[in-house]
Amino acid sequence: MPEDTIHKTNVHVDPLVSSQLTGDATKADIESIRRRTSVFVYEWPVRLWHWVNAALIMILIGSGWLIATPLPTMNFAEATHQFVMGYIRFAHFVAGQLLTVAFLGRIYWAFVGNHHAKQLFYVPVWRKAWWREMFHELKWYAFIAKTPKKYVGHNPLAQVAMFFFMTIGITFMLLTGWALYAEGAGQGSLPDLAMGWLIALVGNTQILHSIHHLGMWFIVIFMMIHIYAAIREDIMSRQSMVSTMISGTRTFKDDLPD
Repeated sequence: MPEDTIHKTNVHVDPLVSSQLTGDATKADIESIRRRTSVFVYEWPVRLWHWVNAALIMILIGSGWLIATPLPTMNFAEATHQFVMGYIRFAHFVAGQLLTVAFLGRIYWAFVGNHHAKQLFYVPVWRKAWWREMFHELKWYAFIAKTPKKYVGHNPLAQVAMFFFMTIGITFMLLTGWALYAEGAGQGSLPDLAMGWLIALVGNTQILHSIHHLGMWFIVIFMMIHIYAAIREDIMSRQSMVSTMISGTRTFKDDLPD
């Protein structure tokens, strides 16, 4: 083999520089690509639960609103030929039952999944570092801190919000919802045996309806804040956000340790 050929085969060619996929990339662009790091965070059951949970909550909010504020009388058919509110209530009940099954599955996965699958169900208030980071996140969201920190899982402020509005909030809505369903199921039914006691505890079903409906508004407020924060962090923070709940992989925009 000729000497010049041997020399050429030993030359290291950076694939990022030679690749045509970089298009009109500058040297700075290529350095940025080289520094980007990623880590797998959310397993597929967690991601599936997130999106199924979001869809079911939307159905529950829409149907729950119409149950609390029924549609006006409709004259397009005789009452015996239309079952609009019945279908709306049926959609609410089915979505609530599916939400129950999905939430129980999510609890199960917190035990068998990876470390990040557990983060939804606790808030580490005993850690001083956690408090420091939470206050930093408060300043970051308030546009006081100039630089955000990097997190693999939820940041401390998001963890608090997810715990109280999702873990505690969904538990509250499921318990009160099943108690209301128990009244229609009748005394001695499984829902009545499981949750009928809650009606007597709060006084009557009218009070229970009111606090269940109030809980819906807390979920609505949380969803608006959650969507805003996710999009904001995807744009302004140092890691991916929305795409992470699709792919499961957190991608960082720099290679700095903190």
